[in-house]
Amino acid sequence: MARKQFDLIVFDWDGTLMDSTVHITRSIQASCRDLGLPVPADESASYVIGLGLKDALQICAPTLDPSDYPRLAERYRFHFLTMGQQTELFAGVRELLQELRDEGYFLAVATGKSRVGLNRALDQSRLTSVFDGTRCADETFSKPHPAMLHELTRELGQDLARTVMIGDTTHDLQMAINAGAAGVGVGYGAHPADSLAVLKPQFCADSVASLAGWLREHA
Repeated sequence: MARKQFDLIVFDWDGTLMDSTVHITRSIQASCRDLGLPVPADESASYVIGLGLKDALQICAPTLDPSDYPRLAERYRFHFLTMGQQTELFAGVRELLQELRDEGYFLAVATGKSRVGLNRALDQSRLTSVFDGTRCADETFSKPHPAMLHELTRELGQDLARTVMIGDTTHDLQMAINAGAAGVGVGYGAHPADSLAVLKPQFCADSVASLAGWLREHA
């Protein structure tokens, strides 16, 4: 994999590396149901994936008093952890990450998950040692604010002009634009490919295999 454009490759987690979009959507809907709130439709619930939890719940439950956000967040975490669905990496993700690692790229994660949630997911998927840096929404500004990418590039001594953000939502791609980094979309996650295309990513992959192929050719 000859190095062409990038030194640092930053991935979103849910819907990009982990096949968790449906599980998150159902957990959001169940938490709203618990509090007697209007239950958002699938499209509305999946739209907020990638945002920090507080931002996501504010959008999904606009009628809820802000003092009750912690209760809604607690119910979301309860359902996410106890609904009985084991989320898995998308097929081919582990091999892609190892290939990029072997080629000497810096790898990072920028996610709307909490630090506790990401650490749990990294541990369960045995990927903790694969990434050089990670940023979570409860540590800094939520997407699409550019802070995650600014902080990762500073931490790892990398240039934003040689950094690419890969994600399944418009929040990911807008963050890349705001930070001055390149963006690549994946159309198999939370947001449809036509929504991603509006933000003019360098590429929009329809599978992990097509993402891997593009990175081999262009990264």
